[in-house]
Amino acid sequence: MTQAEADGLLAMEKHRVADDRYFFPAPGSVLVVPLQSADGREAFLLDLHRGRINLGKVKYQTRARHVVILARLDLGGPPHQNPDGVEIPSPHLHLYRQGFGDKWAFPLPGGFRNPRDPWLSWEDFLAFCQVTRPPLMQRTF
Repeated sequence: MTQAEADGLLAMEKHRVADDRYFFPAPGSVLVVPLQSADGREAFLLDLHRGRINLGKVKYQTRARHVVILARLDLGGPPHQNPDGVEIPSPHLHLYRQGFGDKWAFPLPGGFRNPRDPWLSWEDFLAFCQVTRPPLMQRTF
């Protein structure tokens, strides 16, 4: 996928597919929620992962075309070493980069209010990924 395609998909407005209610995954579990573009032409997946041992470890990611990770927010985990050897502390945001996939991480940009709060980080990640009609999520933590 080209960088322009990935950037366009990330910037695209995304909506929930149905009005199903979801619960944040239990520790050690994963939840995958389908999304679609506003016009219904593109499908996306929104993944939520919770750590099993480290309960503060949370990962949110948006995928396009089933396998292409456009953005991933890692909270409470270890630092990440980029392909150029630079280490990025946690929390950090992975963004698609042509030729590297999601191998590059960046410090959190402005707009992420409190990376220690998984719920606020969830809301901020949805806004970052342009999810304007988010899934109906029950707050469980």
